[in-house]
Parts: sequence; structure tokens; C-alpha cells
Amino acid sequence: MAKQSTHKAKGKVTGSSGRFGCRYGRFVRKRVNEIEKISRALHRCPKCDMETVSREGTGIWGCRKCGYKFAGGAYQPQTPVMKIVQRAIDRTIAESKK
Repeated sequence: MAKQSTHKAKGKVTGSSGRFGCRYGRFVRKRVNEIEKISRALHRCPKCDMETVSREGTGIWGCRKCGYKFAGGAYQPQTPVMKIVQRAIDRTIAESKK
């Protein structure tokens, strides 16, 4: 008979939301896990174009390479709404230069 392991591998499935155990429901824990994965990842700097931007606080993002600090979304440096607004601004600037 094969030897059974007493260690349960929970981290791969639950990720950072494993700290909640069985509380709050599956979908809340899944959503928290996705948000924390995005907020803890490195993002591209709008100034130096390197993947060195990390979250410093709620809505505050900073580049470790060039030191550029900027405001963004609470959990990601550029929110989907912010991208739409930026495109509209760029389009308006391009039209005014014509």
C-alpha cells in the first residue's frame, strides 16, 4: 500500500485568500485572490517603460527604476475607465494639432 501524505496542499488552489479558510464564500475568496494577484504584480512604468511599477498604497504607484510616482486605481495602475478616458484625451490632442 502506498504511503499517504499528511500534508494538504492548499496554497495552489486558494492562493493569497487561503488565509480566510472556509469563511466568506468561494466567490468572494476567488475575487480577492484575483485582485491581490493583480495588485502585487509588477506593472509597466508610463515614463521609463520598464516593468518595475509596484503598489505603494491605495491608488499610489511608484517605479523602482526611475522613481516616478503617480496616482492610479486602487488595485491596478490603470483602470479600464482610465484607459478609455486617456484614449479620448489623446484623440482630442491629435485633432487639435491638425
